[in-house]
Amino acid sequence: MKVLGFRQANAWLHTWAGLLLGWLLYAVFLTGTLSFFQEEITFWMKPELHASVPNPQSTERLVAKVQMLAPNAAQWTLTLPGDRNAAAQAQWFDIGQPIVKRGGHSIALDAGSAEPVTPRQTRGGSFLYRFHFELYGMPRVLARWIIGIATMVMLVAIVSGVITHKKIFKEFFTFRPRKGQRSWLDAHNATAVLALPFHLMITYSGLLLLMFMLMPWAVTSAYRADTQAFFNESGGRGARGAPAPAAGEPNTHMPHSPLTDLAPLLAHAEQRWPRGVGSISVSRPGQPNAVIELRERGGDSLIDRGSSERLRFDGVNGALLSSPPTPAISTTNALYNVFSSLHLIRFAGAPLRWLFFISGVIGTAMIVTGLVLWVVKRLPERHKRGSTPIGHRVVEVLNVGTVAGLLVATAAYFWANRLLPVGITQRSDWEIRSFFIVWLVCLIHPLLRTHKRAWLEQLVIAAGLFAALPLFSISLEHSHLLSSLKQGQWLLAGMDLTLLTSAALLAFTAWKLSRYQPQPRLQRQPRHTGVSQESAA
Repeated sequence: MKVLGFRQANAWLHTWAGLLLGWLLYAVFLTGTLSFFQEEITFWMKPELHASVPNPQSTERLVAKVQMLAPNAAQWTLTLPGDRNAAAQAQWFDIGQPIVKRGGHSIALDAGSAEPVTPRQTRGGSFLYRFHFELYGMPRVLARWIIGIATMVMLVAIVSGVITHKKIFKEFFTFRPRKGQRSWLDAHNATAVLALPFHLMITYSGLLLLMFMLMPWAVTSAYRADTQAFFNESGGRGARGAPAPAAGEPNTHMPHSPLTDLAPLLAHAEQRWPRGVGSISVSRPGQPNAVIELRERGGDSLIDRGSSERLRFDGVNGALLSSPPTPAISTTNALYNVFSSLHLIRFAGAPLRWLFFISGVIGTAMIVTGLVLWVVKRLPERHKRGSTPIGHRVVEVLNVGTVAGLLVATAAYFWANRLLPVGITQRSDWEIRSFFIVWLVCLIHPLLRTHKRAWLEQLVIAAGLFAALPLFSISLEHSHLLSSLKQGQWLLAGMDLTLLTSAALLAFTAWKLSRYQPQPRLQRQPRHTGVSQESAA
């Protein structure tokens, strides 16, 4: 029995760990990369909101509209338009209704006119985000276990890949085009090294987000399976997520007290917060003990994940109130929050979000080049045998159907958003069904075509679908690229430009593939022995 050395063992582990779960990891990485812009995707998929353009009077008009819509509310919250959503969102709770994060009445408002807007039903970017770590259509716990195991395999593949390629950093600066297997290996090495810190961080932080499910034994033992008690005591996630009690009945003996002018409060907050105010909440409006709370826009910190600074004011006279003390965070929780915040990047602005997006694209390309390399590396053996083993054929089919097929399915998801009737029942479900139906067709398609032809056809289809989306938007008055650029709505223009760029890259890849002709392997010449044929004769 041959004993493998340390590097050879890691090479074997890297190859098979990467292959067996490579298709799932590709889907997770791609949808996770798109999730960095999930709010932008959701806004793009609601064209009814695209006419919303904020102006200097937006906040005043929006507050007045919420007060008119909910005159007897126990609490109302107004989320102001921002860089990631040009429309406003109002939420309020009636007297006696439990005040929870997702509940009550909710309505979208045009930022310019403050008039209610009814957008089409869609899951938008949240579907891609949830698919990234929960898949779809299977029990949530089972899906998270599958993703957790795949993430551990990803971490093993990254570490074993670094060990296997002892000259990986040197080879990063080497690329040999049109060399078949050598070129794919160079591409795989380059994409691996270029964003290696990101790959390690995003994979490790993903495991941390699932660690209480993957390794619950310490909490289970110490807290007798009461995980909420652990979170409450540690000040970690879930400690502040308990629903609030139902609002009590208003005191009818108290005179109605009008809400103080919000303009000075907003000016005070904007001087303190460079990013401005993200939301306005009013508790017990119309009563003498009303409280106004302003929340900083995009103020999530790395250490205290999910929090942002808040200012509280008396709702009648506008006096600044003391804010509740911030719970102390232990070093362990702070470290956990830093990694999880980096994974979710909800604190980040557009430049950092684009950096993470590009790094995610590079990581996705690393997985794709690894999957293709597995096939290319075994082509000489297949040529020698004169046949294709069934295992190799299965890998070819899954490569095309997963890699190119997921791109086609994503484009189909966007097209379903545009083409399905607005009033159809279960509209958001049909968008998601369209995604999976098209993906299933793309998985079957390579079985009926040659390997190269299947790649070409799916890449061309994906390129065409992505390129046609911005063109179709011309039929939507406020959604097309020219209108977005004219209004300075980079939120929409960025999505259309990204679609066009993706289409161009896919079309270029298809063009290169169509021109590729495998070079016949040259027979190795016999080593020169120093004796001429004449003398040998």
